Amino acid sequence: MFIFNSSIGKKFIQSISGAFLIIFLLLHGTINFFSVIDTFTGKFGAPDGLFQKGCDFMALPIVDIMVPVLALGFFVHILYGCWLTWQNMKARGGVKRYEVSSKAATDSWSARNMFVLGIIVLGLLLFHLSHFWAKMQLQDFLGNEAENPYLLLIATFKSWWMVALYLIWFVAIFFHLSHGFWSMFQTIGWNSQTWFKRVKVIGIIVAALIFLIFAAVAVNAFIQANFLMA
Repeated sequence: MFIFNSSIGKKFIQSISGAFLIIFLLLHGTINFFSVIDTFTGKFGAPDGLFQKGCDFMALPIVDIMVPVLALGFFVHILYGCWLTWQNMKARGGVKRYEVSSKAATDSWSARNMFVLGIIVLGLLLFHLSHFWAKMQLQDFLGNEAENPYLLLIATFKSWWMVALYLIWFVAIFFHLSHGFWSMFQTIGWNSQTWFKRVKVIGIIVAALIFLIFAAVAVNAFIQANFLMA
């Protein structure tokens, strides 16, 4: 098929699945950030806290359908990107990056290292799923009692090295998104000089926002575990 065989079609699949990734991260990050808000409202750990309500919302049937679809787009984006990079290497006879038409893309560190960033994101994602998804959403799906989300946050981020590991993950996501966001719009034709500059700035803002949301959640949980709930 054209969409799978042509370079434009392959980039289109990456763009669409990349949009799923951004939506998934924004939704997931917003729910998690409720735990930070709960800290300032004095409801961290409370059954009527925003974070608990957000987790209850995530357990609704409509969300049970939506989240796996977004997550599937997430995995398709990463795995398909790895496959495309491997095909690109074989076609050129070595470890070479994608050719890019934009000088800005050529000069971008993240553009030259999207494959490495994707591997880091995927590897730590699997690590993350074993800490949270397997103990919460998966348990709901299996009909078992899910772990308390507040206690799970505390247990996970109590150690400084765990926070550091997650921050490395968040940094990798930032660089991946800062390139991927404008690349997604470039694929659909928004690559004029005027739109390119605007979309690139918006992409950096979106990537920074996602990084700050997730970093705040991890650091807040660390502070809660070691100083406020001791």
